[in-house]
Amino acid sequence: MSDFRTSRRGLLAGAIVLGVSAGAPAIASADPRAISSDSHMVEGVLDFIGVMTPSDGTVALPQSYADELGLFSTAFVYDSAVAICAALAGGRRALARRIGDGLLFAQNNDPVYHDGRLRQAYNVRPYTFYDLSHNPWGLVTGDGTANIGWQFGFLGTAVGDMAWPGMALLQLHRATGDDRYLAGARRIGDWIINVAPNPRSLGGFLFGVNAANVVVPNVSTEHNVDCIAFFRMLEHADPDARWTVARERAQGLVDQMWQPAGGYFYTGSNDGDTINRDPVPLDPQTWGWLSMRNRHYAGALDWARSELAVTDTPDAPNSQLPAGVTISGVTFSSASRTSSASYNKTPVDQHGVWLEGTSQLACALNDRFDPQDRARAVRLVQQVEIARTRLGANQHVGGVPVHGGVVAASSLLDTGFGFGYFQIQHVGASGWAVLAANRTNPMQLGRL
Repeated sequence: MSDFRTSRRGLLAGAIVLGVSAGAPAIASADPRAISSDSHMVEGVLDFIGVMTPSDGTVALPQSYADELGLFSTAFVYDSAVAICAALAGGRRALARRIGDGLLFAQNNDPVYHDGRLRQAYNVRPYTFYDLSHNPWGLVTGDGTANIGWQFGFLGTAVGDMAWPGMALLQLHRATGDDRYLAGARRIGDWIINVAPNPRSLGGFLFGVNAANVVVPNVSTEHNVDCIAFFRMLEHADPDARWTVARERAQGLVDQMWQPAGGYFYTGSNDGDTINRDPVPLDPQTWGWLSMRNRHYAGALDWARSELAVTDTPDAPNSQLPAGVTISGVTFSSASRTSSASYNKTPVDQHGVWLEGTSQLACALNDRFDPQDRARAVRLVQQVEIARTRLGANQHVGGVPVHGGVVAASSLLDTGFGFGYFQIQHVGASGWAVLAANRTNPMQLGRL
């Protein structure tokens, strides 16, 4: 059996490394004097996303990470989708439409395929690569096609990386009434239905296709959770039996991934038949609630806030926090808390906080709203705001200083899926911070 571990991010090339346990600890309470108001955070983060999105008069997508990660102007479509939802939640409709139009351009102007797919990532600013080859274009190349992420190999298409832009386009359609966004979402839905059904015993949808357009046989719980939400949105926006059948197919896979004794979802399958039980990631737990809102699975949030809880302190081995800063939240997976991996010869911090996931958990707790959930969510958002205001200084986009974003991780952490997260400002983490602060649910149509 392949050792490939399924995750939406599993197609990420090794270039990600270019960026610079005992019982679960409790989430620390923040000193209110050390944080800004939610509205101040939301405005600061949305300003950051706006700066990350080129404004040269052409269509664009936001560069996903500050330059210091070493991925130049790479824009992951998942991050773009989160940015759209955050912009809508924060009242920045023009920014949301600009990014949505960038996704439609990429979908309609692929240099090879014309089947509605989106690539994992695109280039959105000129840059000179490590081998001194020069990319002179933004998202639009000289021949008018989309500038696909060829230098880092971000050429594949994952089902999760289709479902999230699909959801974002449907939220835009709901907000604006512009049928172009609905048409783009329909094409995404048809691509998933036509390309990715899992023919093996577990059903659901496969991971997607790799850079050579070969189907990847892995099945991700997270992707299928995404599909449940996406196809439900399509059912509302465009009533058609094929969306219902697709949603039910994804639901069948997710139901089989539930581990009732532990109270969490397994990660997926490497072959479409056999469940992969380790490691256990955060995303299916938080998105499982946001997507399905099923009380039968509500305990996954309690498993996540307990079993994936971490507190990063400057005294911890391998912490990258400055003196006097402590940040609590959750990490990426069960493997993150025991990993001894290194990236660029830098050892990971087993207590590093995954800020994007911490905001995801806050969103889910706000949406579940059990008696203590709102207070738990507030504390998590406070921790994210401490990270936003204290980490990520002296970073750049296109060589220009950028600030106001949320870093991907409080300290370098290993996901357990073959890549790490760094203390670099990140559009995805920033967008989820807005969604958490505004108590929204991006996986339900109209809940922004």
